[in-house]
Formats: sequence, structure tokens, C-alpha cells
Amino acid sequence: MKLHALIRHAIKGVSRFLPLKPSAWSLKPSAWSLSFLLLTAPGCGSAFQNINILSDADEIALGREFSREIEKEIKLYTDPEAVRYVDELCQTLARHSTRSNIQYYIKVVDTDEVNAFALPGGYLYVNRGLISIAGTESELAGVIAHEIAHVAARHGAKALTRQLGLEIILGMISGRNPSGVQRVASQLAGVGGILSMLHYSRQAEREADAMAVVNLREAGYDPGGVTLFFEKLLEINDREPGALATLFATHPPSRERVENTRKQIAALPVLDGLTTDSERFQQVRTQLPPLKDNPLEKDEEEHSVHEN
Repeated sequence: MKLHALIRHAIKGVSRFLPLKPSAWSLKPSAWSLSFLLLTAPGCGSAFQNINILSDADEIALGREFSREIEKEIKLYTDPEAVRYVDELCQTLARHSTRSNIQYYIKVVDTDEVNAFALPGGYLYVNRGLISIAGTESELAGVIAHEIAHVAARHGAKALTRQLGLEIILGMISGRNPSGVQRVASQLAGVGGILSMLHYSRQAEREADAMAVVNLREAGYDPGGVTLFFEKLLEINDREPGALATLFATHPPSRERVENTRKQIAALPVLDGLTTDSERFQQVRTQLPPLKDNPLEKDEEEHSVHEN
């Protein structure tokens, strides 16, 4: 039975036993019916994998609490020029995304680790180390567009719905428990627990890749930056397995993803004037603190040794 039909069937079946009007139920009707569905229809697990039951307001509230918990553990990079540049790049991409109706917040994490991640509701984080190894502006834009795509496709909200289901519905969507959002965020035990809960499927990663390619073109950037950055990550990992363990744990690139984005870009009409790099990006990048263990410098050293 299709999901929407099953929900209607569940509402119709249970309404005969309710003495109260729908307006008097303890939950919003949509949340109540979906709660009933989850309790009575275990056979619909496959359909539930791709459901998001959070409204924009719910998702933003959850992302805000997650960001507060995460920022108790991480150190933010506060150089005004770098922060302003990354934010402006993010806002440009967000305006051309498929979900431009919400505000996006992006922050730079002060760490050499190469990583970036998105929280529900438009909260994005990019590590200083990732900016350092991005060779061009379009590579960095590709990473940010990928994270925006996770938000636009509600991948984080869907992951939470899938894993927390009834707790989210009963504790947060109803509005009867205003501390529910904070409680769920705090119970996930900081950065590790939150990112583990927001782990994306391979299909979600493919979807984010495809959406990033379109987003980049719409915003005036060379979408080839996505492919180039993936290739760079794979080369680093092939040369030094484990060097990008944190990034690969949440966003594992693959040869398949490289080929998928390459084919997608090749099938698009040629569009002149797309930005590949900028002087401002290179200026920001060179002013960042040097990485203590730069995988790109190791590559240069190996090439030098082989040439000699």
C-alpha cells in the first residue's frame, strides 16, 4: 500500500474510536496520524526510509540546537576576512539552490582536519584544513554546494526521522514538549553522536553530488570543481590511507562518484563565463595558518624524490 494511502487509511480507521475533535488531540493531526502509522505499520519500513516529517521550523530548531552542542566541542576560526569570504560564497550558492527559502549559516572550524558537514535547517561547517587543500575556488564551492544539497534534499531530517521516529514526532512536532529538541541534541553526545546520527546513505551522497553540479552552474561556478576535489581526495587516500579518515567516515568519495559527476557535467550544454578560480580565494587560502601535516606537500616531495 502506498504511504499516503496508508496514512489516510490509518486516520479513517482510528477516528471511529476518538471521542474528541481533531483540534483537541494532543498532537498536530499530521504528527498524530504518522505516529499511528509508525506504530501500526511495521511493514512499511522501506517507505519510511525516505520520509521527512519535520517542518522547516522544526528542522531549523533542531539544527540550531545541534550547532550549539557541537560548538561546545569545536574551535571556530575567526579571521574576519576568511569568515566573510566563506559566508559570501555560501550565500551565493544558497540563493541558487533548490531550497533558498531558509537562511544558511556557515562557519569555519579551526582545525587542520579535512572535512565539512551540514546540520538540518541550514547550518554548515567547513574545516580550515579543507579550504587549504582546495586548489581553486570552484573546488571549495563544490564542497559547499554539496553540503547545501544535503540541506536542500533534507537528508539530515530524513536520517533523524528514520532513526528517532516517534521520539521526534511526540517530543518536538507536537509542540507540547518545548525541551524535546534540546534533549535529543544533548543525548547525542556532541559532535560524534550527532554526525553519526546524520550519516547519509550512498544514494543521498549521489543525490547531493548531482544537485551540487546543478547548483554550481546556476551560481556561475565551474561544476568541474566537484570532480577535481573528489579526485584529489582519492589520490591522497590512495597514497596515504587513513590521512582523511574523518572526512571519509562521513562523506566517502569513490571512483563511481567521480565518474557520475564527470558524465553529468559532460551531458550539460556548454556555458561560457563560469568561474573556476578567483584572486580573493587564493588570497584567503594563502593567509590561513599552514597545515602541520599537509598531504599536498607530501605529494610534491614524492614527485621531487622521483625526479631526482
